[in-house]
Amino acid sequence: MLARLSIRDIVLIERLDIEFARGLAVLTGETGAGKSILLDAFALALGGRGDAGLVRHGVEQGQVTATFDVPKGHPAATLLAENGLDDASFQDSCEMILRRVQFADGRSRAFINDQSISVQTLKALGSALVEIHGQHDERALVDASTHRRLLDAFSGLEKDVAALERLWETRREANKALDEHRAGMERAAREADYLRHASDELKQLGPKDGEETNLASRRTTMMQGEKIASDLREAQDAVSGDHSPVASLSAAVRRLERRAANSPALVEPAVKAIDIAINALEEADQHLAAALAAADFDPAELERIEERLFALRAASRKYSTPVDGLAALAAKYAADVALIDAGADQLKKLAAAATEADKRYGAAAAKLSAARVKSAERLNKAVNAELAPLKLERAKFTTQVESDPASPGPQGHDRVEFWVQTNPGTRPGPLMKVASGGELSRFLLALKVVLSDRGSAPTLVFDEIDTGVGGAVADAIGARLARLASKVQVMAVTHAPQVAARANRHLLISKDALDKGKRVATRVNALAADHRREEIARMLAGAEITAEARAAAERLLKAATA
Repeated sequence: MLARLSIRDIVLIERLDIEFARGLAVLTGETGAGKSILLDAFALALGGRGDAGLVRHGVEQGQVTATFDVPKGHPAATLLAENGLDDASFQDSCEMILRRVQFADGRSRAFINDQSISVQTLKALGSALVEIHGQHDERALVDASTHRRLLDAFSGLEKDVAALERLWETRREANKALDEHRAGMERAAREADYLRHASDELKQLGPKDGEETNLASRRTTMMQGEKIASDLREAQDAVSGDHSPVASLSAAVRRLERRAANSPALVEPAVKAIDIAINALEEADQHLAAALAAADFDPAELERIEERLFALRAASRKYSTPVDGLAALAAKYAADVALIDAGADQLKKLAAAATEADKRYGAAAAKLSAARVKSAERLNKAVNAELAPLKLERAKFTTQVESDPASPGPQGHDRVEFWVQTNPGTRPGPLMKVASGGELSRFLLALKVVLSDRGSAPTLVFDEIDTGVGGAVADAIGARLARLASKVQVMAVTHAPQVAARANRHLLISKDALDKGKRVATRVNALAADHRREEIARMLAGAEITAEARAAAERLLKAATA
């Protein structure tokens, strides 16, 4: 719930810090004191539309900060996680700080716990934390999907809805698989002859991934080897053939070795050098033999390689597919043929699974629909019981639940909408279209009291919903705001002393003259007991506060605490 609201340089507000507490807080003050400015600033912090006109004249920017103590597990925490904004500090303290900076040039920036976020994200978080309602506010009532969510929350049907959403997803996946398989069978059937021929042809060809590259490389090596083989053979003949010097050199070495005993100093260096030359020639002969072996190939093998390459490339052109894609294409055609041959059985299995998923979803949706109808009756009874004290005793509230199994969705096939009949004999219709401004606010209050903390944000703000009523009706509104404040935090801008007397915290909004009357600023002060009685007396009496008004204010305060 809202703990603090800090405003800087917004219109007439130079600097304002408001501490809030549990229960009901009322904001009162003379007309024009700045209550609307305060709510506009609050809405800005919650993601409302920014406007350069909100910035106080003469400054470059204004800002509003709203600090919330959020219970763990609250939907706002889920929103943080979905946007990648949750962190250890939030998990430990559960404190959420929304900050909005509005620049005088029209630009605006939004932050959550000092992390920059989009205004859309701020608005989503703000909606999860606060609801602001006034006579002409439509956000909580205009969308029929909101009504369905509120009815589900009132009846505790959220787990049933979540289970139905899972069944819907299972149903969607089953029908998707069935449709895809059926489409594949139809496509395969149209091309059956071609597919069988192509599959057989590619199966016989047996292409492999990377085969073209390997064959082309081998072919290149063989063709290059053919060109240099004759040179290699000629070099080998010179080294080890008939004209090789190895035999002559070996004979010369033997003769020299016989003379070595007589003149070793003269013979041995020459013998050693000739031995090295003979070894080098023999090594060269070995290298040449290895090179010839590597360059040697079977002409028939080269022919086979070229024929294989030709066949692969011909198939590539025929099927408009790269050679390296032929293996995948062959697998696809084989699968399509298998689909034709075995698809009927698989189709039956998928159809049975889809039918079962439809059946389970339909049964759960029908059960949920029946539960909603029963819940609608209980909601109608509860809301109508609240109307008489609000001077709507001739009005009637109804929850319309229209079921259309032909239009299913993740949350079922029900359309829920709140209707009212303001007077007997008049035509009932949607709440937003039938109820007038004052009636609408009281219908809304009755709904919120019945729903309590189910389906509502943890902080509710009511902007002058008591306009145009007084006496017993205003007192009834105050009593219901106080009841509502026992479950959620409630703030109310009011002109009704009966409502103000019910508050746990009373805040007075006023304008103060500054700089000898050259400018004014809006102030908010928390009222102690005596000042609170004086403000309620002013609300009763007007400009001149009489003793009777003070006595009446005292009676209101005592009655509120009785």
